[in-house]
Formats: sequence, C-alpha cells, structure tokens
Amino acid sequence: MVNHYQLLKVSPKATNAEIKSAYRRLARKIHPDVNTTHAPENASGEFAKIAKAYEVLSNPKMRAAYDRQLLDAQYKKSSNDDSVFGSENAHAKRWRQMAYERRYNEIIDRMIADERRETMALQKVIFPTVALFLSTCFVGIFKPMFWTNLHLIGKFVLLALFIVGIVHLVKRLRAGFERYTYREENLLDSILEDKRETVSKPYTRFSAVCFLTAGIVASLGVGLLIGGVLESLMTVPMPKIFATSLKPELVFYPPIAVLFVDLMHSFAIKFDY
Repeated sequence: MVNHYQLLKVSPKATNAEIKSAYRRLARKIHPDVNTTHAPENASGEFAKIAKAYEVLSNPKMRAAYDRQLLDAQYKKSSNDDSVFGSENAHAKRWRQMAYERRYNEIIDRMIADERRETMALQKVIFPTVALFLSTCFVGIFKPMFWTNLHLIGKFVLLALFIVGIVHLVKRLRAGFERYTYREENLLDSILEDKRETVSKPYTRFSAVCFLTAGIVASLGVGLLIGGVLESLMTVPMPKIFATSLKPELVFYPPIAVLFVDLMHSFAIKFDY
C-alpha cells in the first residue's frame, strides 16, 4: 500500500498546514515545468503521486478513510510478524488490539476536529455576510439618525465602533476570500500556489466580489422599497429619529451591526463548547 505520508515526507500526525507546506515544497522541486534542470526523468509520474497524496491528506474525510486502511494494513502486518509482538500470545494480541484502538480513536478525533474547524471557518464567513446584508436592508427601511441626535461623546463612541467594525469586517471577508475563493491564473502559477487547493475552492475572487456587491445593492433596494411603504408609520410620527432619505451617516451602521452579531456568535460558541 502506498504511504502518502512518506511521499510527502510528513508525520502521520502532521497538521493541514504542514501537509500543504510539504506539498508545495515538493511540487516546486519535482514538477518538470518548474525545475527542468534537476527534475528526474520520471518527474511527471512522481508529481502525480505527490499530487494524489496531497489530494487525499488535505481532505479530512478522505484522510480518515486512508488512515483507517493504513492502520488495518499495519495491524495485519504486525499480526503476521515473527517477532514477539506478532505472536499468538494472548498478551501480544491484546497489545496489538489496544494499539489499534488507540490509533483508530486518534484518527476519529482528528477527523471530528477538522470538521469542527471547517464548520467554524464557514460560520465566520456566513454570519458577517448575512449580518451585513440584513443590516443594510434595515438601514434602507428605517434610515436612522443616531449620529445626528448624539452629543460629542456619543459621536466619538459611534465613530470608534464604526472603525472597529470596518476592520473586523475586512478581516472576516479577507479570511473568507482566502479560504473559499481563488484567482484565475495561468496553469504554472496555480501549480506553484497549490493547484489541488485551488480546484477545491468553489468560487473565483471576481464572482465573490460580484456577489457581495449585488447583495449589498439588493439589500439596500429592498430596504428602500419596504421603507417607502412604511414611511407614513415611522418618518412622519418620528421625524427626528428616522430620515426621509439616505444620509451619509447611514454607512456607519452596517459594520457596527456586523461587529455586534459576530461578538454574540463568539459568546454563543464559547458556551456551546
């Protein structure tokens, strides 16, 4: 059975980052289009093996299934070994079974941890995006004038929250772009930057930017339509709280809303775990 860990020269307990780093290092060294001087004659075949190894080990479910196959093969090999650990002695059998179960539990625990990290990473993108769209819609509906009605200290606090919210939103969006989007580049560049990883990413950077832009515009448009219907119920009775038209101060509120939603989400996660 091919040992993907040995191909990538990493430990069976290697993290995803270590596996990715090892793949990139070997890809630059072996790929014939990158290193034509020192690449071996069978470089294409070697690169295909390394690419396959990375494809398996970079996917949590595929890696768990592969580790189980590798573990079964090692267990059978130890059972057929002529050493004391491969004997039919009851103590040797029990030792092999305990080692097998311990290693299998490690595989399952790592798979669960990887899936949990992936879920958390996805939530850190979805929650801010949804909060951004909804808060933009609410701004379009109500057109609040908090900035106008606040005193100097209140305006300073609101401005500080806006700056923190912008920084937080940019970090969340950047992390989402890096994890789930890829740039459309030529083949050689995609190999150097991890072609297998690029293929696994579902969206291009351009499509993600278009989605965000369209979502913000659509949310604002829906909010304005609803606000127009409800104008007589809100703006007329409370003209000092709700404006009749869009004002520059409205850009403050969506990033602040995203910040608070993410904070509540973070607290909820801590209680869950």
